[in-house]
Amino acid sequence: MKKYLLTILAAVFASLPAFSSMGSGGTRAGGITPDETYMFAKRDTCDLFMDIYNPAPGTDTLADGSKKPTIIFAFGGSFMTGSRDAENYLPWFRVMADNGYRIVSIDYRLGMKGYDKIGVFQVNALDRAIHMAVEDMISATVYLLDNAESLDIDPSRIVISGSSAGAITALQTDYETSNRTSWAAPLPDGFRYAGVMSFAGAVLSRNGKLKYAQEPAPTLLMHGTEDSVVPYTQIKIFSLGFFGSSKIAERFEKFGYAYNIFRHKGHNHEIAVAMYETVPEQLAFLKSNVCCKSGCCVDATVVNPEIGFPYDK
Repeated sequence: MKKYLLTILAAVFASLPAFSSMGSGGTRAGGITPDETYMFAKRDTCDLFMDIYNPAPGTDTLADGSKKPTIIFAFGGSFMTGSRDAENYLPWFRVMADNGYRIVSIDYRLGMKGYDKIGVFQVNALDRAIHMAVEDMISATVYLLDNAESLDIDPSRIVISGSSAGAITALQTDYETSNRTSWAAPLPDGFRYAGVMSFAGAVLSRNGKLKYAQEPAPTLLMHGTEDSVVPYTQIKIFSLGFFGSSKIAERFEKFGYAYNIFRHKGHNHEIAVAMYETVPEQLAFLKSNVCCKSGCCVDATVVNPEIGFPYDK
């Protein structure tokens, strides 16, 4: 497996078709409404719903002779707040639909709701919140698998993704699935996610270094190198670790797992909501690593002037 060390300028991507929905001056595309909404789980505290955004009519929905992947998306908000239909995600839903992909934006329970901060003294609460969200993402996956035929979904091509807390959820879900922990028990025997797309996420482990009993799904990692919310590298105390994108990529490289990492130089946590601005990288990852299963690895340092710096350094 070959690793490519790159420095990528945003201008390289300026003419790619993923940005065909952009208006003049690089403004974001308009909103989109879901084609279908379903309740996928009933919990003691709430009902959980998913919004499905089907590929836009007339778009190419095939890749490598099969249906393009269905992408499950989990919103951000520190496990305290957020919603599956937040306005800032809608342009990304639209541009992915315009490229022939189905997006499934899901609810999950907010296990940190009511907390005013997350720190070392809240680690047990954070652990609980992450795994509540993992349980809900797996329930959404099972719903899609059970209804794959009626929803026109290829069950072998399900990708999980998320922003910030949602990215943590996606990465943790694949971690639990690859290690066949009890959290993954509802999934069918032998089920594997086709890919993971993380926008400023991390994995929580109480067992020291990250270890995968089975090869994890090909993973796309987007992260700001100066992220002060979700660690870009790691926070580790004895066997407890919270491992960010850079450390995940290091482990994937060591064991030969497929990954693409885009290190957004100097950026803070704004990369968590830069899905629309990074669509070309996503499409390349989906085509190469998910549809064609190339095993291609990319390690890129990115300077992208389309992404602002709203966080204080």
